[in-house]
Amino acid sequence: MPLTPASWPQVRARSAMPEQDAFDTIRQHLARRAPGGETADEAPAVLPGSAWAAIGRGARGRCPACGKGRLFGRFLKPVAHCARCAEDWTPQQADDFPAYVSIFLTGHILAPLIIMMVKDAGLSVGMLVAIIVPLAIVMMIGLLQPAKGAIIAVQWWFGMHGFQRKRSDTSS
Repeated sequence: MPLTPASWPQVRARSAMPEQDAFDTIRQHLARRAPGGETADEAPAVLPGSAWAAIGRGARGRCPACGKGRLFGRFLKPVAHCARCAEDWTPQQADDFPAYVSIFLTGHILAPLIIMMVKDAGLSVGMLVAIIVPLAIVMMIGLLQPAKGAIIAVQWWFGMHGFQRKRSDTSS
């Protein structure tokens, strides 16, 4: 029998093992879901007890609401919804603030190091620039995602920009 597009369903039907498609994993996951939203092998999501706990979760790139799901799909692109607790992250408006926080922290961390290198190391200006500029760039880029996660967590915790408060207390 020649293999033509019209015969593909017949060939697939004759194969001993049915092929799994990409959605089989999703179907299996949804079939295991309990009525409360969590899967049978996972504990229910626990809201953070304080703003600092939510900020820590966000800085680690985790969902501030449950602490389990990923907050970022790409380097600085937040996911639309948490895969674990279905929290909606589309209202977030971090804008340029994470860059300001990253630059501020980098400056405050590097300032004592720069002062020490200038005073005590006796390095030439060219050598200082060759050390400080790459270190500053790496630190700013490295702090950018944690800063954005922390800022999104602050917005979520305090109910800013369209987020709904989920916690019962109003302290912190």
